[in-house]
Order: sequence, then structure tokens, then C-alpha cells
Amino acid sequence: MTLLSVESFAAGEWIKPDSSARPIFNAVTGARMAKAGVADLPVQDMLDYAKNKGGPALRAMTFHQRAKMLKALALYLGKHKQQLYDISFATGATQADHMIDIDGGIGTVFVYASKGRREMPDSDIYLDGEIEQLSRNGTFLGQHMATSLQGVAVHINAFNFPVWGMLEKLAPTLLAGVPAIVKPATATCYVTELCVRLILESGILPEGALQLVAGGLGDMLDRLDCQDIVAFTGSASTALHLRSNRNILANSVRFTAEADSLNASVLGPDAEPGTDEFNLFVKEIQRELTAKAGQKCTAIRRIIAPEGMTEALIEALRDKLGKTVIGNPQAEGVRMGALVSADQKADVLEKVALFRKEAELVIGNPDGFAVQHADAEAGAFLPQMIFHCANPDRADILHNTEAFGPVSTIMGYRDLDHAIALVNRGGGSLVTSLITKNADTARQVVLGAGAFNGRIYVNNADSMKESTGHGSPMPHMVHGGPGRAGGGEELGGVRGVMHYMQRTAVQGSPDILTGIGRKWVSGATEITEKDHPFTRRFHELVLGETFHTPTREITLDDIAHFAHFTGDTFYAHMDEKAAAANPFFPGRVAHGYLLLSFAAGLFVQPDPGPVLANTGLDNLRFMKPVVPGDSLQVRLTVKHKTPRNDEYGEVRWHVTLTNQDGDLVAEYELLTMVSY
Repeated sequence: MTLLSVESFAAGEWIKPDSSARPIFNAVTGARMAKAGVADLPVQDMLDYAKNKGGPALRAMTFHQRAKMLKALALYLGKHKQQLYDISFATGATQADHMIDIDGGIGTVFVYASKGRREMPDSDIYLDGEIEQLSRNGTFLGQHMATSLQGVAVHINAFNFPVWGMLEKLAPTLLAGVPAIVKPATATCYVTELCVRLILESGILPEGALQLVAGGLGDMLDRLDCQDIVAFTGSASTALHLRSNRNILANSVRFTAEADSLNASVLGPDAEPGTDEFNLFVKEIQRELTAKAGQKCTAIRRIIAPEGMTEALIEALRDKLGKTVIGNPQAEGVRMGALVSADQKADVLEKVALFRKEAELVIGNPDGFAVQHADAEAGAFLPQMIFHCANPDRADILHNTEAFGPVSTIMGYRDLDHAIALVNRGGGSLVTSLITKNADTARQVVLGAGAFNGRIYVNNADSMKESTGHGSPMPHMVHGGPGRAGGGEELGGVRGVMHYMQRTAVQGSPDILTGIGRKWVSGATEITEKDHPFTRRFHELVLGETFHTPTREITLDDIAHFAHFTGDTFYAHMDEKAAAANPFFPGRVAHGYLLLSFAAGLFVQPDPGPVLANTGLDNLRFMKPVVPGDSLQVRLTVKHKTPRNDEYGEVRWHVTLTNQDGDLVAEYELLTMVSY
């Protein structure tokens, strides 16, 4: 059989493995199938290629352009994912596992493409938070702004998710405008290599945006500087070794780690045997032991249940797990495949031997189990194994050692405080799940264990049909955790993008901040000599373009008519004596929504034109009451513009309402869709 040569893509060239290459084995058959690694990797050329080619090309794009690029990439990979399915079976993964890895990775890219278009500006600067007024009269202001780091992101990924592990880091990195060098784990790097080939063949990314290292990184970490980032996924011990690199410490190179952790799942006191919640708990454990043969950084390692329910739980799990067919992942009916390698199998068995010192193996036998359509001895197969620890308070190994495979331990708790203490013994986890219908129980767990977890997943019969599962990090939410879990985070929507950007406090006048951020700041110069802005198309409108309306007097008849017409007869609008007794009002006052309606009547241009629709308003505040006899005037200013598609864009208007004395009575932001 011809060995597959897994190549690296460095400085624009594919490099074949050399004599130093490491062998790679098929997880199902045990046969040697590939080799990967280059002793003389052109490290500096790769860094220069990323920084001189990829970085400038990405930074020349806006967030929206990068988001469109990500969407095109996700669509392309979706059309070619069968190739990734076919090669991934050699990792021991089933088709269901492929859906998590490959489809999950592509889905993550789609999410970041969507968030880039909807939550980030069509600009190359991201405004982080609101304007801070630093002076009495508002002529000197501050704004936090984020710009792309001008280095390269080095992504060091784990073996268990060769596609998702790459794409979940790559999507926010590219959206931030930073090029990436991807280094997958050698055991499954052949899958990542195929995915990178597909990406590069698509021609969607600019030159230098993506490179691949199959094998070791050489001295790359020793050459990084303050503009570079290292994002690591793997074991806690490896994370410690890498982040202790002298150069990384000396240059304050950003280092984020997502490490394996001793995640827990807690069965709530209310989730008794026979309830939907108890059955859900059993199902979640079965799924986490089976998916990827338990080789997930988010898998359930400690099962924490009320002491009086542990026997019923063991019986339910014995029945559930007994139906799992283990074997060749390509065979029909097989639910769990092999571990990634014989070395990984040996490591799990070593940990299992340690667990026997503190717990009893109650489900599964590594010395005798059925394997379908494969050679159990040749492949890296193991059964699902569950231990029972009778005294978890005295356990040490079980709270500090992870068997990265289909292994978990049941522990009984006396009360909820005890359960929380056991969760926290893990020293920091990626996720703890809680199965309960009791909101007070959920609150107590969040308060007690939140500081030790990156994510807390609460599920019950109300949400179980649509829930994503204990072990499923979602791109919308932060993935990471404190302590043993690495102390870093990934994903989390725009939060994930910010890991690859520099937040800078920018100070200056309203005009300066408007010019830099491309978002009009109150107090900046107004442009008033143009026609009514509602007659102008999206691309014709400029920031600061302002329309001042005529005035309108508010009468008592207006207030009474609005009250009876709408049914809003609140006493402050209808009863002079009662209104005057209210500490906020001098007497009868106009409805806030009456003011908004009159404001629209003052600034709306009634004829058909570029304005297509009013889609809402944000940040509405009423500052001063309006009484009969007051006059109302509106100022309408173009604050921000966001393209939405090829036909129209969103215009955000800053709207102020003032009275006859120039006092501000209301303020808000109006959103309209305006055609090109």
C-alpha cells in the first residue's frame, strides 16, 4: 500500500515530508497509512509570507468584505465535504462524528460570516463600546477602537477535530484581518491537509492568508513578537509547556489555550428516576461517551448525582450503553468507532488503571468486549467504561486525571452545596451541565460553580428538543474555561474576533473621532446645506448630514385627542392635579409617544423616494417633560451607514427633540433602509 505523504504549505509552496517524518496509522486497522513532518521547515519565510502578503491583503478589506469571503468559503467547503467524510473514517470517527467535525466546522464559518455582516461595521476599525465624555462641554472625548494585529496567528490544534478545530479558530482570525499558520495534530493531519487544499484551490482567500504545518513547528514560537498570537487546543500539560516559552513571555505574545478538562454533569435533586429529566441525563451521558469515542475536550468526565439515585443511574446507563455497537465506523449500525491511535488507547488504559485505585469499574470491560466488522486487537478500540466512586471527597486522582476516551465516573452527592464542591474539585472546566427544572437549583449552581466554568449548560424537558447538548460549543458563545481548562477562550461571536485585534483608547474632538471611526459623534460638524436627506440615496448620504425641522406647538387638545385615540389615558396626561403631585411632572404633560409621532410628522418626506422602510429605533430617552404651549423641533443627522445587500443599506439617524428654549426633551436613533 502506498503511503500518503502529508505535505505542508509554506510560503506559497507545498513541501513534501522528508526522512524525519513521523508515521501515521489507520485507527481502525492499525496499518501504517501516511507520514508527515519536515525537519527543515522554512519558518522565517512562512512568517514573512504571512506578514508581508496575507496581512496587508486582509487588512485592506472591510469586516463586511471579509465576512463575504467567509461565506463563500463555507459554501465551497459544503460542496466538497464528501471528500472530507471519506478520508475521516481512518481517524476512527463515524459518520455522526463527521457531522460534528466537518459540518460543525463549516457551520461555524457561516455563523462568523453572518455576525461579521450584522454585528460589525463595513469598515476596518471596530468601535468597542460607547463614547466617553472626558470634558465638561464635550469638545474632548474618548472611544475604544479595535484594529487588526499586524502579525500572524499560529493555531495549534488537537487531533480529535481536524476540521472543526481549524475552522473555529480560522473564521474569527480571518474576520479580524489576520493571516493564520495552522498546525494540526500529526495523528489526523491528513484530514486537515485535505481541507486546506480545498480552501487554497478555491482561490477565495488572498495570498498568504493561510499556511499549513504538517508535523513540528520547528523554532517558530521563538520568532514571534507582540503582534503575533498563539491559539492552542490540547492537553493542559502541553499548554503549560508552550505558554512558558521564553520568547512568548518576553514579548508578551498573546497566548490563548483551550485545554482538556474534567467536565462534570450534575443530576438535579428533582430529576428522579422515571422523570423526563432523569432520562435526559442518561441520554446526555451516553452521547458524550459515544461521540468521537469520548475523545472530546467537552466530554463528561465526572457524573455527579444524588447519593440515593446512583444505583438507579448505574442500571439505566448499563442498559443504555449496552445497546451501543462498537466497530468499523463505515459499517452500518456502528455507533462508536475507534480511538485515534494505539498510543491514545494505551494512554486511556493507563489512566483506567489509576482510576481503579479510587473507584470500582461498574460498566464496561476493556479486556472483553465485542467489536463489529473490525479486528479488535489491530484497531484502537475500547468499550464505554463507567466507574463508581463511593467516597468522592477522598478521591484525588479522579478530580485531577483525565482519561481522554470513553471513560467517566459516577460520584454521589449529599446536597447541592456538596455537588458544587465536587464540580469545583476539577480545578476549572470547559463546561458543567445541570439537568433540572428548578430555577433556584440552577441559580445556586451558577453562583457556586460559575467561577470554575467557561460554560454552564442547563437542560430539562422544556428545552431538550432544541438544546445543542452538553458537549457542543456554539460559535455564538464563549468556549474556554479557567484553571485547568486553559484560562483562555475562543468563539463567543465578536468576542472571538477581538482576540486577534488590539483595543486602543483613542481621544480627540468629536470631528476627529467621527473621521476615524466613520460614525458621527454628537458635537461634530453638521452638514446642512444639502436637500432633505430622505430624498438622497444610500451612497449619496454623508456622515453628519443634518436636517432641522420647523417647529410645532403642543396643545392641550393634542394631548387629549392622542389619549382618547390611543387609549393611553394615564393620569399624567389627563389629570392636572394628580400630575402636579407627581415629582416628575409640573402638571399635565404630553405623551412620550405623541412626541415621537409629531417628530416623524416634522421630518418625514412624504413622496416616494430612496427611503424604503423604518425598521425601528434604539436608545430612546425622554429627558424633560413637554407641557401644553411648548414647541417641538427635531434635528435629524446621519450617524452611521451599513450596507445590507446589493439593493439597499441601513442608515442610522441621530434624532434629537428640543423645546422652544433649546432644551433637549428626547433623543433616539432611527433606523431606515435606504436604496442605492
